[in-house]
Amino acid sequence: MAQMAVLIASDLHKDMAGRPLLRGVSFKLERRERMTIAGRNGAGKTTLLRMLAGEESIDRGELSFGKGVRVALHDQRPPRQRGMALRDYVLSGCVEELKLEAELASLEQQMADSAQDDGLFDRYARAQARLEAHGGYLWRDRATSMTRGLGFDEQDLDRGLDTFSGGQLTRASLARALATGADLLLLDEPTNHLDIESLEWLEQTLTGLDAAIVLVAHDRWFLEAVGTSVLELEATRSRFFSGTWHQWRTEQAAREIALGRAIDKQQAEIARMEHFIERFRYKATKARQAQSRLKQLAKTERIERDPRDGRALEFSFKAPERSGRVVFELSDGVIEIGEPPRTLLEGAELWLERGEHVSLVGPNGTGKTTLIEALAGRRALAAGKLSTGHNVKLGYLSQHAEELGAGGHPGQSVLEAIQRATGLTPNKARALLGRFLFSGVEAEKPLDGLSGGERRRLSLAVLVSSGANVLILDEPTNHLDIESREALEDALQSFEGALLLISHDRALLDAVGTRTVAIEDRSLHSYMGGWPEYVRVREERRAPGAAAAPPAAKRATQGKAREQDRQGKAKPQPVAVLSKNRLREQQKAEQQVEDAEAQLRTLERELADPAAWASKYEAAKSEARHTAAKRAVQAAYDRLETLIEQ
Repeated sequence: MAQMAVLIASDLHKDMAGRPLLRGVSFKLERRERMTIAGRNGAGKTTLLRMLAGEESIDRGELSFGKGVRVALHDQRPPRQRGMALRDYVLSGCVEELKLEAELASLEQQMADSAQDDGLFDRYARAQARLEAHGGYLWRDRATSMTRGLGFDEQDLDRGLDTFSGGQLTRASLARALATGADLLLLDEPTNHLDIESLEWLEQTLTGLDAAIVLVAHDRWFLEAVGTSVLELEATRSRFFSGTWHQWRTEQAAREIALGRAIDKQQAEIARMEHFIERFRYKATKARQAQSRLKQLAKTERIERDPRDGRALEFSFKAPERSGRVVFELSDGVIEIGEPPRTLLEGAELWLERGEHVSLVGPNGTGKTTLIEALAGRRALAAGKLSTGHNVKLGYLSQHAEELGAGGHPGQSVLEAIQRATGLTPNKARALLGRFLFSGVEAEKPLDGLSGGERRRLSLAVLVSSGANVLILDEPTNHLDIESREALEDALQSFEGALLLISHDRALLDAVGTRTVAIEDRSLHSYMGGWPEYVRVREERRAPGAAAAPPAAKRATQGKAREQDRQGKAKPQPVAVLSKNRLREQQKAEQQVEDAEAQLRTLERELADPAAWASKYEAAKSEARHTAAKRAVQAAYDRLETLIEQ
C-alpha cells in the first residue's frame, strides 16, 4: 500500500502589499523528505513557511495534510512567553503528550476511586497506547535532550526565558520545535546562532527524523548535508528539483547559461522585427507585412530574468603592501573575561605568517572573539607576550559591525559613514558604495536604519578600501545571503595578505583556510590543512581506542607543533584530557544511573506485593510504573554513554 503524503501544496498564490509574491507554487512531501527553499531575499521563503504553518493566509490554492499530521514551525521571531523556565517552554510544544499525561492521571484517579469499570480500563489502555506511540513516559527526556544538543546545559533548563540572550532564545525556539516530534517540521534559518558542534548535531538529528522537513538556510554545507530536494522561488514562480543542493546548483548554472543564450537570441529577433516595422510601416507596399509583424511582436512572450539578477555582489581586494614574514606571535598568552576574572585561555601560543589563511575554530564561549580582540589591540592580555611584525596594516571586522559609524553623529547617512571610515571623496565613496549594492538614493539611507545584511556589506566596503595586508574577520558571513557569501569567498581566496578567520560557515572555512587553529581545553592547537583535514584528524581522535595525552605533554606538543607547522609537516595533536566541566557532567550522569536503579529496585520490592496485581486496574497501573522506571534506567545509561563517547 502506497504511503500517504505528509503534505500536498497545490497552486498556492500570495500577494503582499497589493503586489504578487507567489504564483502557482506546487509540491508534494513524503516522510523523510527534506526540502530546502531557495531564492533571493524577499522572494517569499519565510512567507511560504508561515503559509504552510497556517500563520499566513493563502490567497488561492490548497494545502492537503495527511491524517493526524502534526506541524511545528521554527522561525526567527523570539518566544512570546518570557515568564516561564526554559524546560517548561520546550515541553509546552508537546501538546499531545501533555494532554495524554493529564488524561492518564485523571483516569488513574478514577480507577482508584471507583468500582470495577471495563469502559474506564479500556480508555486507560487506549490513552497509554497513544502515549507509548509518542515515546512513553520518557517523552520529557527526549524533549529536553534537544536543548543539550543545541548547547544548553542542565542548569539552563530551570532558568527563566527572560535571562537568555536573543541568540539563546532563537536556539530555545528551535529546541521546542524539534521536541514536538512533529510529522512536518518547518525551519527558518535553524543554523543561526549555532556553533559548529551544534550544527553537526542538528544535521545528524534532522537526517534521522521520520518526518517531512521544509527549511530555509544560508549555510551551504548544512543545505548539502541535509537537503534531499529544492524548491526554487524566482520572480513569483516556483520550480521543484529532486536532488541535493549541489546537484540543484549545477542544474541551475546550466539553466542560466541556456537562458542567457535564449534571451540574446530573442532580443536579436525582436530588434530585427522592430527595425523592419520602423522602416516599412508607412510604405504602402510593405504596410501589410509591417502590421503583421507588429501583431506578432505584441504576442511574443518575453523571456526575462529576475530584475534583481543584475545586483549581485562582486568585489576583490587589491594587492596589499608586503609585511614582515611573521605577522603576529603570541607566547604564553592568558585571556580572561568578567569580574571576577574567568580564564578562557592560558599558555596560548599562536603565530600568523605573511600570506597565511588561518581558521580559528572552537565551540561558542571558548574565547575565539576575545582572543582576536586582543590580537587586534582592542583588549589587553591578562598575561603573556604579543609581538607584531614589520609593516602590518590591520583590517578588522567584528561580529556585529560595531565599528561602523564610529565618531559620527547619530543621524549620519551611509555615504557620510563610509567617507568618515575611508577618507574618500564623495564621488569615490559613491563609486565604492555602488560596488556593494548601495546605489543612488540608497547611499543617503540613515546608517541606523540598515538591515543586518546591509551593515555587513557596508563593513566589507570599508575593509576593501582599507588596503590592509592582514585581515581579522569575526563571522563575516552573518546576515549575508548565499550569493554574497560566495562573493566574499571568492575575494578572500584571492587575497594575497594574511587572514585570521572565525566562521561557522564550513563552506567558507573549506574554501579559504590553509591552516586550522582549534581552541581545545583552554589552549590553542594548530593543524595543517583546512576544515576537511581538521575534521578528519578530529574524528580519528574520537575513534574507539584513541589515546589521551597526559597533562604534562600539552606544552611540549604545542612547541613541537609550531615548529612542524613552519616546516610544513605538522602531525595531529594528542587528545586533550577531559575538562573539569566534562568530568562533573560524567559524575552527575553516573549518579543519575545509580538513583534510577535504586528507584527501580524500590518499586520492584513494592510490586512484589500481590495486592499490586489484584485487579485489571491495579495491574495496569503497576505495569505502567514498572515500564517507566525501567526506561528511566535505560535513559540514564544512554546519557552516560553519550558523555563517555564524546
